Amino acid sequence: MGNPRARYTLEFKIEAVRMVRNGQSQAATAKILGISTQTLNAWFKADDAGKLNGAAKQVSAEQMEIVRLRAELARVKMNRDILGKATAYFAKGSV
Repeated sequence: MGNPRARYTLEFKIEAVRMVRNGQSQAATAKILGISTQTLNAWFKADDAGKLNGAAKQVSAEQMEIVRLRAELARVKMNRDILGKATAYFAKGSV
């Protein structure tokens, strides 16, 4: 999964936690973002405790938008794949 020495920005961590709070599972969010579920769970707990912090490096608005769009693209692809499989399944059943 993720790099054990990787340093993530505060904005990245907040976006990851936001995705989970908006209803996406921790496992799916971790897979989309390329981090471990343990890392995401730690960020989630730290956010609940008000202790979420990140690396000192700042991220531009464009970089955050790229992260958000990549996550959205991954969700859309997953939904597309599920719908394609369901369509194939029901097409076989109607013959």
